Amino acid sequence: MLQDNFSELEKTRLEKIMRMRARGIEPYPTRAQRTATTSEAIRAYESAEASGSTEPVICTLAGRLRSIRNMGKLIFAHIEDTEGKVQLLFRLDELGPEKMAYFKDDFDLGDFVQASGSMFRTKRGEVTLLVEDFAMLAKALYQLPPDKDEVVDGKVVRHALLSDPETRFRQRYVDLAVNPEVREIFRLRTETVRTLRKYLDERGFLEVETPILQPIYGGAAARPFITHHNELDQDLYLRISFELYLKRLLVGGFERVYEIGRDFRNEGVSYKHNPEFTQLEFYMAYADYLSIMEMTEQMISSVAQQVLGTQIIHFEGHEINLTPPWKRIQIREGLLEATGVDINSYETAGELSQALLTKGIQHNTNASRGKIIGELMEQFLEPNLFQPTFLYDYPRDISPLAKTKPEDSQTVERFEGFIAGMELCNAFTELNDPLEQEKRFLEMGRTYAEGNEERHPMDEDFLRALAYGMPPTGGFGMGVDRLVMLLTGQHNIREVILFPPVRDLER
Repeated sequence: MLQDNFSELEKTRLEKIMRMRARGIEPYPTRAQRTATTSEAIRAYESAEASGSTEPVICTLAGRLRSIRNMGKLIFAHIEDTEGKVQLLFRLDELGPEKMAYFKDDFDLGDFVQASGSMFRTKRGEVTLLVEDFAMLAKALYQLPPDKDEVVDGKVVRHALLSDPETRFRQRYVDLAVNPEVREIFRLRTETVRTLRKYLDERGFLEVETPILQPIYGGAAARPFITHHNELDQDLYLRISFELYLKRLLVGGFERVYEIGRDFRNEGVSYKHNPEFTQLEFYMAYADYLSIMEMTEQMISSVAQQVLGTQIIHFEGHEINLTPPWKRIQIREGLLEATGVDINSYETAGELSQALLTKGIQHNTNASRGKIIGELMEQFLEPNLFQPTFLYDYPRDISPLAKTKPEDSQTVERFEGFIAGMELCNAFTELNDPLEQEKRFLEMGRTYAEGNEERHPMDEDFLRALAYGMPPTGGFGMGVDRLVMLLTGQHNIREVILFPPVRDLER
């Protein structure tokens, strides 16, 4: 039970709850009567002050108690709500001895309180509520971590003493309660998603929803989570991508569709990977990867401008300029410059592997041609891409859903966008030939052993859809969490996910 592990401090707070109820006071009342937020109250007073009005600014505020200074006949306190903080003044003259004693005895830091009165400015210049009445809204049994103030560049900056990352992620509610900079990250996250939606809506895209539970997972190379539907007696998969369902909608007659939602990949956790993540995918008929490339740089730079007020961001000590146009590097040319090896001169994995060994370049000699090229990209190209860059023209055998370049049968029209050495997005000229798509699925089935997490399963219904005809299409996918990491300067994906997974403490 909750009370079994209470400390002496928590037992004291519990006693206060019991004492209040014995006096007929409910510490968790059903109703609150707030008439203004803290910032609204301060603005109202400053507006009246500027106009020379003598009418009192009367309001009822509510928030969490963050500081209490008991000075005998005066008590100064601060409450905090989602918009900021405001000072309260409890004075014996207004409240009387009984109410003053009630506040002193039964109210603690962390409690949610309601206070009514009139606004004024103290001799020190702080806009304050002179309290004429108050009430408990929610008694906090646990005490929040204490704050400390530090002077930085002449300004007082508050720091909570809750800093251990695992504790912060495990008890995000405490992290948010004491760290306003963390709340700001998630405010910016919400604004980022809202701005992405607005950008696409204004360009004629239709937001849709596709199944999270899927009988066949597809649209990406990843190991899925498996669950079971009892009524159907059927195993289902948590989706790893929206792609194959969104393309079905283009077959059905929609020309521009998008979805922002959760994908699930049963893989490892790293500073840039989380098994549950937010993805944006959009598909646009009569577009190709070049037009999607232009749209990508316009969209990301526009979102940064709307959310941050600038297209310049700072990440890991680098100043990154998101202003279009972004740099473009063809993979063949980039690797030729970095390694001296022309990948197009070697049609098989064995030939390419031998050429790399001759150069002394380490790689997985048992991998497919496309996987070897992917290793070279990870080793020689991607880590250096701090400024926004598109790598384009990918190997066909690691891109089963992308259309082949007309002049190069081993290469597909695909690009990935990189910023700060991190992949941000992936896009194709979409393969819309049902016979070719079936061939690709079959090739992957032969290339990758059964059970391999990157083996793309055959989806007969998707092939059936393509056989009805899908227009030429450009498609795009982006990890929203990574975009938020970049915009907020966070180096760990768990910093931008409200409730990241944490290991069981008992293990």
